[in-house]
Amino acid sequence: MLKISDSIAVPLDAFTFTFTRSRGPGGQNVNKVHSRATLSWRPEPNDRLPSDVLERLQGLFPTRFTKDGVLKISSERFRDQGRNVADCLEKLRELLQQAAKRPKVRRKTRRSRASQERRLSDKRQVATRKRERRGPSGQ
Repeated sequence: MLKISDSIAVPLDAFTFTFTRSRGPGGQNVNKVHSRATLSWRPEPNDRLPSDVLERLQGLFPTRFTKDGVLKISSERFRDQGRNVADCLEKLRELLQQAAKRPKVRRKTRRSRASQERRLSDKRQVATRKRERRGPSGQ
């Protein structure tokens, strides 16, 4: 069970891992060993994963989802498969924690009358200065 918070958890058997050869330096190890881990997961709302969290997850990270709605996360940071699997799960945990945070509700505010008057008087001063820079209109 991948625990995100007290109320959110995902069973590990919901994930599918595929392994491919990773890129970069590493000598013969890179050419022989399938160490890059790619996590595939089709998220579905249930009692441990609320639907609003899934909606925020899809809204925050749309490029991580395929057209079929499958979430893909890959890792090739380490040379061995096990650490890359753990890294994929950690990346997923971070994404779900970000999606679990409820966005703050914006409260409408108004400018004070004094600040509005200051802003308008400053605008008038700038307009006057620019008007005075112009030459006489008859020429």
